[in-house]
Amino acid sequence: MSEGEKRIKLERLAKALGYQYQNLELLQRALTHRSVGARNNERMEFLGDSLVNFIIADALFHQFHKISEGDLSRIRAYLVKGETLAKIGREYQLSDYLMLGPGELKSGGYRRESIIADTMEAIIASVYEDGGLEACRAFVLRSYENRLKALDPAKVGKDPKTRLQEVLQSSHQELPEYSVISVNGPAHAQDFTVCCYVAKLNRKFEATATNRRKAEQLAAEEALEILEKNDD
Repeated sequence: MSEGEKRIKLERLAKALGYQYQNLELLQRALTHRSVGARNNERMEFLGDSLVNFIIADALFHQFHKISEGDLSRIRAYLVKGETLAKIGREYQLSDYLMLGPGELKSGGYRRESIIADTMEAIIASVYEDGGLEACRAFVLRSYENRLKALDPAKVGKDPKTRLQEVLQSSHQELPEYSVISVNGPAHAQDFTVCCYVAKLNRKFEATATNRRKAEQLAAEEALEILEKNDD
């Protein structure tokens, strides 16, 4: 790919990001994985991680005036975790722009959640380095806009088992009962089938996963959906 083609591609991504770079080389560095060589985005990831934590913490502090420090920390952790950053990165179609070494390309690194999340952090740092804190804040808040608007502090960051227990406790109902129905497969690749019994619904919910905890979470999630539909 020629230098001109590279620049056109970078400008296309910058337009999608909604930020006009003074120095496009910063965006190029942010997209460059360590598998390419010494000039990569690892240091930018470090800076971007701190920036997104600060900007999201500040946004939550001003958006929610009455919730506790513990709840603010829980919500922030959910918003800045790798899974969420990777989802935002996919919304910008970062996989089409990643610069990876031959090994990562061959192994499908452009699809890997951790690489997309790290690149998103590096892009946040690149905006900061190019335009300063307020430009960076505007970019992060724009990227998180829909997620911040849709936040339900009572639910965000809580696993289904915790939420199911809280819903039942709030209406003074019996807590769910979990039991293992079966364990199948060889020791290195077992499947656990778990039952979650909810007395309020007089119903059992079953789920299967690669470990007991995951199976319990899936069963609890199904029970929650039914409870919330009934409440509606």
